[in-house]
Amino acid sequence: MADTGTLNLSDGEIKLAGSLLTELLRGYERTAPSGRVMPRIDRGVLEGLLRDPFPAAGAGIEGLFREIQETVLPNSTAIAHPRFLAYVLGPANGIAPFADAVASALNQNCNFWQLSPAASVIEQSVIGWLAGLFGYPGGSGGIVTSGGSMANLMAIATALRHRCGDEFAKQGLQSVESPLVLYTSAEAHRCVEKAAVILGLGLANVRKIPVDSSFMMRADLLEAAVREDRAVGKTPFCVVATAGTVNTGAIDPIGPIADLCGREDLWLHVDGAYGALFALGRETRDVLLPCGRADSIALDPHKLLFIPLEAGCLLVRRQETLRQAFSFSASYLSADQDPLFVNYMDYGPQLSRSFKAFKVWCSLRAFGVLAFREAVERMVRLARYMERRILEEARLELLAPVPLSAVCFRIRGAGDGENRHVLEDLVREGTALLGPVSINGQFGIRACITNYRTTEADIDLVLERLLSLAGRFRNDG
Repeated sequence: MADTGTLNLSDGEIKLAGSLLTELLRGYERTAPSGRVMPRIDRGVLEGLLRDPFPAAGAGIEGLFREIQETVLPNSTAIAHPRFLAYVLGPANGIAPFADAVASALNQNCNFWQLSPAASVIEQSVIGWLAGLFGYPGGSGGIVTSGGSMANLMAIATALRHRCGDEFAKQGLQSVESPLVLYTSAEAHRCVEKAAVILGLGLANVRKIPVDSSFMMRADLLEAAVREDRAVGKTPFCVVATAGTVNTGAIDPIGPIADLCGREDLWLHVDGAYGALFALGRETRDVLLPCGRADSIALDPHKLLFIPLEAGCLLVRRQETLRQAFSFSASYLSADQDPLFVNYMDYGPQLSRSFKAFKVWCSLRAFGVLAFREAVERMVRLARYMERRILEEARLELLAPVPLSAVCFRIRGAGDGENRHVLEDLVREGTALLGPVSINGQFGIRACITNYRTTEADIDLVLERLLSLAGRFRNDG
């Protein structure tokens, strides 16, 4: 680089960097579907990245991009591949990387509005649109988070403050006369238990309610557990229902659970990190609309809106409950109040916050809501297609219902070890990346379709290849 005394780029270097970035993005988009899902990891290259010191003099723009092409890309999992079906994680939509670049250039600190006026309004716009999907009333609100785990943690913290009041802020759990109890499903995400530990509730005060044959929380057993705990002097305070369990995509009976929470004065939070945004789809909307009865909802734009990591969200029925939980004053953070803006430092645990809402806003503005609705509906159709293929194939066995886009199955008549080997062979050869799952004590194979590039041909190839590998395994044995 011409001038080592500055961290700026010259006009020519800016043009060169832009050109090289565009070519990188174009190449990745073009080659991802035809390459391997899992890379052939070059351990020597990665050990070099770990071991080699940073240079005293920079490599320059071309040198940097050459290193990225030669070391980073070949050793990265191809999330954009249409047969990346292992986790609830989709590829970035086409405009989002450019939005990320603009947000990085602006470098807004989204804590109080004077540092990020346009960002404050854009985040409110995104939150308002998401809240509207579930019919949240006026006075609702929320905040963009790093993901569902943080949104769930913040929701439980908000429920604690709402239940225990100002004394909780002063004394914490030391002020609680009887143990506070949190209820969730046996199929709930591990982040619920992690949040209980972080917040000092303890795992002993998390009641995991059994599920029915469709892997949905049993509302009757939830009610019985609440009554049992009250009878022994404990204090039920919060229920975490799930809209889209990680294993099977099951949606807890939100309506009956909301009725119970209303009768028992319990905070209802819905972990919809996986499934809530299926409310965009016409076929899945009705089953998810009851989420709007919850006091709070966690959801992830970086899943079904195909936003690059990170972009989660916490919605609350009453925005004031967030402020009560997270607002703290400090003389060095004197922020003017203005009805147009929100000082987000008062609505979450972070002070320094990046402009995550921008890539959500840009994506919706560039493509329009209908494009995302169509993508969501298409993923549901593909999951139904895969379900039909499995049911029609005598050598395959479906392990669970398919309410959303997670499909759990196994090779019929094969043991757990053989199913595991078949899955490992599929991943090792780079054809596709599916994940393991345990259903009713059986080892299964799980495909989760959250990729707008996936086609019926990809589903056919995955199933045919699994059957081929299973046949080869048996012949070899």
